[in-house]
Amino acid sequence: MKKSCLFFAFCFLLFGTIAYAQNPNCFRITFSDKNDSPYSIDRPYEFLSPRAIAKRMRFNIPVIKQDLPVNPHYIQALSSLIHPPFDVISTSKWNNSVVIFYHGSENYQNYVDEIMNNFNFVESALPVAYLTTSDFSGIPIHKQTSNAIVYLSSCDYDYGNSIEQIRVHNGQYLHQAGFCGEDMLICVFDGGWINFNNISYFQPLYYNGQIWGTRDFASGVNNVYTGSSHGTSTTSIMAGAIEGELVGTAPKANYYFIRSEIPWFEQLVEEDFWAQAAEIADSLGADVINSSLGYTTFDSAYAVWQNIYTPTDNNGTASIASRAASILAQKGVIVVNSAGNSGNSDWLYVGRPADAPNILAVGAVNKDSIVAKFSSYGPSADGRVKPDVASVGWNTWVVGSSGDIWQGNGTSFSGPLIAGLSACLWQALPQYSSLELMQLIRKYGDSYYFPNDRTGYGIPNFYQIYLDHANNAPENKIPRFSAYPNPTTGKLKIISNLLRATNNELQVEIFDITGKKLSSHHLIIPLSNQIDISHLQSGIYFLHITSDIFSEPVKVIKK
Repeated sequence: MKKSCLFFAFCFLLFGTIAYAQNPNCFRITFSDKNDSPYSIDRPYEFLSPRAIAKRMRFNIPVIKQDLPVNPHYIQALSSLIHPPFDVISTSKWNNSVVIFYHGSENYQNYVDEIMNNFNFVESALPVAYLTTSDFSGIPIHKQTSNAIVYLSSCDYDYGNSIEQIRVHNGQYLHQAGFCGEDMLICVFDGGWINFNNISYFQPLYYNGQIWGTRDFASGVNNVYTGSSHGTSTTSIMAGAIEGELVGTAPKANYYFIRSEIPWFEQLVEEDFWAQAAEIADSLGADVINSSLGYTTFDSAYAVWQNIYTPTDNNGTASIASRAASILAQKGVIVVNSAGNSGNSDWLYVGRPADAPNILAVGAVNKDSIVAKFSSYGPSADGRVKPDVASVGWNTWVVGSSGDIWQGNGTSFSGPLIAGLSACLWQALPQYSSLELMQLIRKYGDSYYFPNDRTGYGIPNFYQIYLDHANNAPENKIPRFSAYPNPTTGKLKIISNLLRATNNELQVEIFDITGKKLSSHHLIIPLSNQIDISHLQSGIYFLHITSDIFSEPVKVIKK
């Protein structure tokens, strides 16, 4: 993601001088195996949330060795023998790698050689960054203690000017049919959400428990509501609910913010952060991710030791981020990534991970379907159609960090339009897998039979997809289990909505948003149907409720 000169100057003052020609002090250590791991595919609840496990069961997606976390014994072995000490700043279970930050950058090649020569489980050691701080701890979760407030209870909106970017996909009709993203989870990868948590337009998202949490990979910051306003604007395109001015494509969806993009530099480690963000989204049970990020070249100050990519490397496999994007789509997530803004540059082509197979890379047009000159070209280096589809990224209505509503340009803004509508479509057609639904979105593009290198398969008609496939959707069913009252201040009654079960025993396990198991309760309905969570902090929790024949997660908001 390109940074503005003004913003870079701010970061220069805040984080100190970033010297040129620095030796690396961050390395991607890739392991050869996961032998003797303390984790097991038979215990997925140790590394996947109840929501994620439920999705795997729903689409018959097996938990395999690839899903096991990186072996902590290998990390411990490294830390016991390698000096000076290091911090682990990123991990990737799918790539079986860690990124370590070590305290010093002199003789870095000797450091790499020591790792390679002393550990037979290390496959490679690749320099990925030079950083200036070792503070990488913490996962902040935004807590909201206000009473629940519901705004815009219907899906019949006055879109104001934003109707221009909705109706190119007939998205307003999908909303009118009752599909606005309820119960869907969208993870947003970006560079920061300045003031998002303070802008009045977005307060209902917190009041209603629609903001599930945040994760920040920015060293020494630990607060996604600083650093960049890019995420504020991209999220507004999906989550906005400003009657008569700007209504987003999924105003009733739930959101989780991950800063994987570091706004004040451009280094290879950001692709490692992107890959871990993808794994976090999978573990949370996300339905859709929107990534308005892309990588082509990196800062010249680190070119001596950093991988030099060219468009010929955009084959979907050269980048750790692209590999993660493709895997994420196969794990049951609709992956939407902006194609890039290189149409007028020497690079010209889509970036990474937009080059990944299986995902939706999104180019930019205006409201009249005219291609934006800045929108990156396809195809991928191995000849696949890229971008996959297109949406309005030229004069797109967004909300800025001061709460102002304005028009901006970039494929960063076309991607969220597709991501939000994809969440609404999946809500309407839950029988389709992520891969099947993404293929339908391509198929209903206006250039499907004649794809091109600017808009791919074209501008998809989301409402037509719904019309043509609604008859194949299962009937809307009452949830098998529910909890009341919700939100709650403490005590919950567990209600079984099953007409008949072979017995009335229920097992209720309570998990936090990260998937950590907090407690377990055995109930016999209707004799005992109450649990008390008054001791828990305010936030969002999941009850994993299991009967003798059914298992289902229930989201609960603790006030």
